[in-house]
Amino acid sequence: MLNTSGWAVVQLIAEAGPVAKGVLVVLGVFSVLCWALIIEKWWQFRQVRQQTAAFQRAAREGRRAALVYSAAKKFRESPLAQLYVAGHQELGGLAEVAGPLGEEGEEEGLPRERLEAVERALRRVATLEVARLERYLPFLATTASACPFIGLFGTVWGIISAFQGIGQQGSASLAVVAPGISEALIATAAGLGAAIPAVMAYNYFVNRVKHWATEMEGFALELLNALARPVAQATRAAKDGV
Repeated sequence: MLNTSGWAVVQLIAEAGPVAKGVLVVLGVFSVLCWALIIEKWWQFRQVRQQTAAFQRAAREGRRAALVYSAAKKFRESPLAQLYVAGHQELGGLAEVAGPLGEEGEEEGLPRERLEAVERALRRVATLEVARLERYLPFLATTASACPFIGLFGTVWGIISAFQGIGQQGSASLAVVAPGISEALIATAAGLGAAIPAVMAYNYFVNRVKHWATEMEGFALELLNALARPVAQATRAAKDGV
C-alpha cells in the first residue's frame, strides 16, 4: 500500500501536463523494454555458459570425432560447439580426413589449403556468434545515453511551467513554484531510473561478449593447431576436447 508520499507522487503525475505525461510514458516504455532485455540477455548468457560446459565434458568423454560432432550439434547456444560443428562440416568429418591420407599421411598434418578453408569457416562462424551475443545490446546503449536527455527535457519543461505559474500568479511563493519544480524533478528521476540499469547491464554484457570472443579465438587456434599436426594426433586432440 502506498504511503502519503507515494500518493502525492501519483497525484502529481496525474495532474501533470500532457508534455510531462508524454515524457514519463516514453521513459516508462524504455524502462520496461530495458528490463525485459536485461532478463533475456542474462538467460542467454546463462545458457551459453551451461551448454559450453556440457560440450566440453562431452568432448573430453568422446572417443571419436563423429561422436563429439553429434554432441556439439545439440548445444546450439554454445559458441565453442558451433565452431566445432563448422570445422567438422568444412572437413567433411575429422574421421574422413584420415582415409585419404592413409598410413603415409600420419607424419603429415592437414594440407595447407584445407587448413585455410577451415580457418575461414571458423572466422565466419565466430563473427556470427559474436553478432548473436551482441544482439539487442545497442538498445541498452541507446537507453543509457538517451533517457537522461529525455528526462532533462521533462525537467526543462517543468521549470518553464513553474515560471509560467509565477507570471500568471504574479507571485514567486512556494505554492506557485512547487508543482512545476516537482514535475521537473520527477522527469529527472524517471530518466535516471531508466538509464542507470541500462548502462550497468550494457557494460556487463559487453564484457561477457568480449570474454566469449576471446574463448572462441583460443578454441579456434587450438583446433587449427590440432589439425596441423599429424592426423592421429588431431583425432586424439579432438577426443580431449579441442
